[in-house]
Amino acid sequence: MIHKHTQYYFRHLKDDIPAGIVVFLVALPLCLGIALASGAPLFSGLIGGLIGGLIVAWLSGSQLAVSGPAAGLAVIVFNAIETLGGFQGLLVACVLAGIMQLMLGFLRAGIIGAFFPAAVIKGMLAAIGLILIIKQIPHATGYHTSYEGDESYMKETAQSSFIELFDAFGGISPGSVMISVVALLLLMLWSTAWFKKQKLLKLVPGPLAAVVWGIAYNSVARQFAPEWAVSGEHLVSLPVSEKAIDFFDNFVLPNASYLSHLGNPHVYTVAVTIAIIASLETLLSLEATDKLDPMKRLAPTNRELKAQGVGNIISGLIGGLPMTAVIVRSAANINAGGQTRVACFTHGVCLLLSVMFLSQYLNHIPLACLAAILLHTGYKLANPALFKSFYRKGMSQFLPFVITIIAILATDLLKGMAIGMIIGLFFVIKTNYHAAITFIQDGSHYLLSLNKDVSFLNKALLRKFILSIPEQSTVTINASKAKFIDHDIMETIEDFLAAAPDSNIKVELIDLHGKDKINKHEAIVILNGDS
Repeated sequence: MIHKHTQYYFRHLKDDIPAGIVVFLVALPLCLGIALASGAPLFSGLIGGLIGGLIVAWLSGSQLAVSGPAAGLAVIVFNAIETLGGFQGLLVACVLAGIMQLMLGFLRAGIIGAFFPAAVIKGMLAAIGLILIIKQIPHATGYHTSYEGDESYMKETAQSSFIELFDAFGGISPGSVMISVVALLLLMLWSTAWFKKQKLLKLVPGPLAAVVWGIAYNSVARQFAPEWAVSGEHLVSLPVSEKAIDFFDNFVLPNASYLSHLGNPHVYTVAVTIAIIASLETLLSLEATDKLDPMKRLAPTNRELKAQGVGNIISGLIGGLPMTAVIVRSAANINAGGQTRVACFTHGVCLLLSVMFLSQYLNHIPLACLAAILLHTGYKLANPALFKSFYRKGMSQFLPFVITIIAILATDLLKGMAIGMIIGLFFVIKTNYHAAITFIQDGSHYLLSLNKDVSFLNKALLRKFILSIPEQSTVTINASKAKFIDHDIMETIEDFLAAAPDSNIKVELIDLHGKDKINKHEAIVILNGDS
């Protein structure tokens, strides 16, 4: 349900504003890092984040999903800039991709999101949690090489990421380790049941306390123990404007060169690619966000596609990167206690204020603080209890869950999800295959039940059961629970009814669809069975 009344949002301000600040602190370096990895102007990443927070937050049907530049699109954007001969060409493709997403929303293509199995979605979340842990440990130890790779592997491989993880222990910065360890302890303290009962203390979100600790520690260390302080390259790096009005100079508005790209056929190819990948990532993130939502709200997928389409159109018109709903920032939002779309909007407002007025102050935040926040988020997503829970559910749930995790870690988000979907679909078909027909023996009496929908896929199983029925038996075929029976199944039953008298098998039919076709066989079979 989408709540629109103002009172609903005011009621949750005490949760949403602190959560929005936390999301802002996580989103800020990611927006800059993704722009850097995309080969685009750094400010284009911030523009994408601003539009995601200030505009898409209110157009979206989700109360908790956060939108902005996505690492999964970085390679596509990087190649597009080279292929199209510059950043202007990418902006045209972004606008066209937004129009396509808008059309997909009106065509109700968002229904695709309902076909992702729960085990695969939970596997994706756990994999992202593990990726966060793998990618954030280097930042937590002061070994910073690729902050832009924190949401997916992008151009990197799992092997290179693990190598970087081990290299991090050879380049430890004592200041970063001190900040991240204490920040993690603070986050764990904030998660305890005792702490949540303290009315005053719980008003301050744990991630915010972690950031305050990091800034305070580094300020003191610089004065009294410089060797334990964190150097400039390990701090947030935000472009600093001399005057607030300079913010608007970073917009890239349409011009004659911009419009000339419309005649380039490669622009449309890039636009289709961005529209498809961005829509899939959005639907995946939306489904995952719904799973994480403590209130278990369901977001309308078609509305989300429309919102993303509008966001990408605006982003392309003013010089921003393509965007999607992003699961890491959404998970950070939920983890920080966000309740409504006001949290996402607050993150957008903070981005705007930071660029216009606060850049020089935010550049004092150690990246180790943000690493600790994301490490804590990663642990919650990949909690060992989740693995135990799926193991207890059986192999049909556990294997798709684990294989999705392994596939995402070995490849990337979309390829891993595709592999997980294939495995999940296999188990769905297998489960339905066996559940559609059940066969029970009680002495010389056999009960053959047709359940739910019985398709041609169950023909082999039906033949196997029929062939196992011995002579001088009584068989009841019960179709009262079946809603649909395929023609091939009916034909196999008719053949069995015709052949049953030869083996002196008595057959009783209960509520079988198409009885008008086989009543004569039923009479013959029962008569011969009694003779």
